[in-house]
Amino acid sequence: MKATLDKQRSYFLSDATKDYKFRLEQLDKLYNAIKDKEEDILEALEFDLGKSRFEAYTTEIGITLKSIRVARKQLKKWMKKRRVKTPFYLIGAKSYIQAEPLGNVLIIGPYNYPFYLVIEPLIGAIAAGNTVVIKPSEYTSAIEAVIREMMDSTFDDEYIKVFTGDKTIAQKLLEHRFDHIFFTGSTKVGQIVYEAASKHLTPVTLELGGKSPAIIDRSANIKVAARRIVFGKFLNAGQTCIAPDFLYVDATIKDKLIAEIKQTLDAFYPNLPNEYGRIVNQDHFDRLSDLIDDARVVHPYKIDRKQTLITPVLMTDITFEDAIMQEEIFGPILPIITYNTLDEAIQTLKQKEKPLALYLFTSDKKQEEKVFNALSFGGGAVNDTIQHVANIYLPFGGVGASGFGVYHGKHSFDTFSNMKAFIKRTTKLDPSIAYPPYKKKEKWIRKILK
Repeated sequence: MKATLDKQRSYFLSDATKDYKFRLEQLDKLYNAIKDKEEDILEALEFDLGKSRFEAYTTEIGITLKSIRVARKQLKKWMKKRRVKTPFYLIGAKSYIQAEPLGNVLIIGPYNYPFYLVIEPLIGAIAAGNTVVIKPSEYTSAIEAVIREMMDSTFDDEYIKVFTGDKTIAQKLLEHRFDHIFFTGSTKVGQIVYEAASKHLTPVTLELGGKSPAIIDRSANIKVAARRIVFGKFLNAGQTCIAPDFLYVDATIKDKLIAEIKQTLDAFYPNLPNEYGRIVNQDHFDRLSDLIDDARVVHPYKIDRKQTLITPVLMTDITFEDAIMQEEIFGPILPIITYNTLDEAIQTLKQKEKPLALYLFTSDKKQEEKVFNALSFGGGAVNDTIQHVANIYLPFGGVGASGFGVYHGKHSFDTFSNMKAFIKRTTKLDPSIAYPPYKKKEKWIRKILK
């Protein structure tokens, strides 16, 4: 491990990774490698998580290839030195911002989207000109093996290296100094990563999670709301960091919404468990099954520990004091809580940790403005769920306990870059007002700095 990191640091210091053509070539290599391994990736995702080909391609492969195409097209523009405005008192100067790579970076990936959530930050790291160490999740062993084989056969170790294994490998990696650490996962592990990084004063990006609410106002289009909630919640068997964790529903429309959600579940999944994902392992299956209170379940579901299968679970009459509301669910269980007024709902949510996402279903623009002005969250949508993540031009990230730092597209490039600021000043003008002695100059400097 140390030998690899030393090689990567030496390679970075050679400036080989800074060249525009080099970066473009590496993005091309990555793109072609993914295309070549597409079937292997699809099979691995089906093995690890039971993902259908459609879901696997849409959420893991297709969106990644799109991201690389955008990076290739925009790279020269992203790298270009940018001139910015200079105040008049710096007479004779021009001001610039130039992006430079940070150095040797570490990317630690999660198990829920084990390909996309490794490759998406990698695209930014390559585009920005860094060397990279990757630690995929050991929970998804098939895709872990594919990623390692793909990287080993495409890139030299001195440039990109994959380390595989259990959490002890990640712990060992965190003992070393990196120039940036990018982590996606749970808040608990994120705290460990943050603490380890602090010993080396290493900057970090933490993409965590939390209890992301979907608020359904009485003016909402119930039919559309039900479809988009079911889609966003039960994609990947609920193992999505920005899935609606719970519904916060106006009490006057609760019954109507539940009835529509039931119909939608029957329409979306007529042949369960076909085209429906699996829980990543039995430990997480056991955690989730313990959260199900059959007395409050209002729609039939199937559960099978051997297959780690839990089909959609709809629970009602939930309060914020219930066990299911004490942690992020990260699975296919959807609790429903009611409120009497939107102001009441806003005040309640203000007291909670800031979530990674928030969704509002409403036809009332005033209510929309009220919610989005009052509540803090990483990202979200009005009259939709999770689709904001599909827009590569939007920054994606958390706030507060749901993480910090953003990425996607240009934002990934910026995350893995240092925005170096400098001025260039002529020697033909050199006003003496800034230099000692300062006697009788204060009144002039006060006028200049007004």
